[in-house]
Amino acid sequence: MQRVWLVGRTSTPFFHRSFLLNRPATLVRHAPSPSILKAYAELSKSRLSLLVVLTAMSGVALCPLHTTVPTLLATAAGTALCSASANTLNQLQEVPFDAQMARTRNRPLVRRAITPLHATGFALVTGISGPLLLWTIVNPLTAVLGASNIALYAGLYTWMKRKSIYNTWVGAVVGALPPLMGWTACGGHLLPSSLHTFTPFANTPIDFALIDNALAPFALFMLLFSWQLPHFNGLAHLVRSSYAQAGYKMLAVLDPRKNALVSLRHAVLLVPICSLLFPLSGLTTWTFAFTSLAPNAVYVQAAWRFWRGGSEREARLVFRHSLWYLPVIMALMMLHKQGVDWLQWLGFKKVQETDQHHLL
Repeated sequence: MQRVWLVGRTSTPFFHRSFLLNRPATLVRHAPSPSILKAYAELSKSRLSLLVVLTAMSGVALCPLHTTVPTLLATAAGTALCSASANTLNQLQEVPFDAQMARTRNRPLVRRAITPLHATGFALVTGISGPLLLWTIVNPLTAVLGASNIALYAGLYTWMKRKSIYNTWVGAVVGALPPLMGWTACGGHLLPSSLHTFTPFANTPIDFALIDNALAPFALFMLLFSWQLPHFNGLAHLVRSSYAQAGYKMLAVLDPRKNALVSLRHAVLLVPICSLLFPLSGLTTWTFAFTSLAPNAVYVQAAWRFWRGGSEREARLVFRHSLWYLPVIMALMMLHKQGVDWLQWLGFKKVQETDQHHLL
């Protein structure tokens, strides 16, 4: 129950019973306590939800179509609400198993910082308001993607964690959908009707045909999909004993060697994704194909060492590299975004008359 205080007006610092009886009182309701707000943040996995929002914004940033501020804010807020709901529903189903793992033993439902009924209400409110916000302010397609992510993560992925090692691949699909939400929020097509490539030496103009290009959303999806496998498999190797104790079907538990091999495969796959798929799709210039080689080389080397050695030290190195790899790659993609002259955008270069005509 919320506390209700009687507050009157006085010029003295003391309250007397006669004062409270003779003066009109107002009701002052306290805001939610910090402990409840902390529980909401933990149920939402706030750091993970922030990463989900940032990856969705990468789709917005790379889309050649401009968007309005309300659409941008609604996309970020709707994505965050969908992520909060999915994470809460996941934790509601895994309380008995979280209690057995040292890594998850301190989650709010396990330590009873919040009741299951309260957490269910929070999951329903965020799970309904997120897609509804996306549907009304952004567009129905983005809302469907948001709702699908809730269903995939809280439904199929959570169920598969105790049934099959392929839960990791389903989880990677969940993590690869937010950039598509950002892409469709700007009006980009998810199921395009054309396939257009931007070769290194062809002077191909960037126009709105890029919105209907099959390679653009595929490139965004594949970047996040392949990045997650070394990221998660490295972490899973470090906590594999906890997963085994809770009865989860993880590749790191059943076959650590293959777990490291999958990490290496997808770390290597990121090289052609960055150096071929993105420039060919027209999302970035071909300069990105070369500047992305350095971070990819570091990531591949770490995955190679993890596969060869298989120790916790090498698994931790892969996981740590994954934390800086994604923001660096995203920053390079923005730096080399097709059709953007940053010197001109920053005011260090004058706009040519032909450019002005093109912009008009």
